[in-house]
Amino acid sequence: MRAVQVIGYHTKLQLTEIPEPKITGPLDVIVRVGGAGVCRTDLHILEGQWAEKSGVRLPYTIGHENAGWVHAVGDAVTHVSVGDKVILHPLITCGLCRACRSGDDVHCEASSFPGIDTDGGYADYLRTTARSVVRIDDRLEPADVAALADAGLTAYHAAAKAARTLRPGAVCVLIGAGGLGHIGIQVLKAISAATLIVVDRNQAAVDLAVQIGADHGIVADGTQIEQVRALTGGAGAEAVIDFVGEGGATADGVAMLRRAGNYYVVGYGENLDVPTIDIISTEINFIGNLVGSYNDLQDLMELAAQGKVALHTTKYPLEDFQQALDDLDHGRVRGRAILIP
Repeated sequence: MRAVQVIGYHTKLQLTEIPEPKITGPLDVIVRVGGAGVCRTDLHILEGQWAEKSGVRLPYTIGHENAGWVHAVGDAVTHVSVGDKVILHPLITCGLCRACRSGDDVHCEASSFPGIDTDGGYADYLRTTARSVVRIDDRLEPADVAALADAGLTAYHAAAKAARTLRPGAVCVLIGAGGLGHIGIQVLKAISAATLIVVDRNQAAVDLAVQIGADHGIVADGTQIEQVRALTGGAGAEAVIDFVGEGGATADGVAMLRRAGNYYVVGYGENLDVPTIDIISTEINFIGNLVGSYNDLQDLMELAAQGKVALHTTKYPLEDFQQALDDLDHGRVRGRAILIP
């Protein structure tokens, strides 16, 4: 089968032929990939940012946002059948550790992460397990929802955390209206009555944010902090969800936060630089977000089936993977880029 592989860091990916994955255990599921999301993390992988953390051996197949059709199953798999449309939770988890048993499987003690530390979905087929496959509504197509497996799940996980503490009328600032941000806006609109302010450097992204539910859109032109302060009566927002995490976004976000506010870190790339005296004197909280649970993904797919969350995509044939990565890297993708084998 065809697979796009990392052959070295600081070098381009390579499309090659490798053997198709086979069923090796009773809970294995082989998926024919219908869509694989192209994520900024894939760029970070090629830059070597994940090399030490993942410990992956090269070459390996990249791609951690995947959906498709069940191609084969192990003899203990009962909840999906060959031909079913599925989206894949990004982690392969054990089901036995304390985190898994409490429904917090994103922190499984024995997980693997296809596309990060083992073979992923920039390929014709992908092997995962029964614990990672979520059946999707027949009205949905794998290529249209694939990026919800990670970008959507991550956005949902952060938005759902924020929604638990946001009373009706409270203000939530979302920094970044791109691949993750445009999903987070829709999720918060569906599950929260908070007022949403979206900040992005790109006018087109801001326009899209307002179109899909943001109450206010602000172009980051150097006056974004003052504009947020003005919209909040000078107090700042109860919550900031930072989908960018680099390029000065964190300093802006902290300045937009009100006393006792919550700052949800989703995007990454720079360090937070906040005096500890400012943290304790205002009781602001910093909360990390990593993907989301299997249950989160099920909830997100229900919102998608109801038409409350729609993924804006640009689709590319698998062989055009380099063009997709280049377009993402240069800010030419609105929403998410999807590779279709």
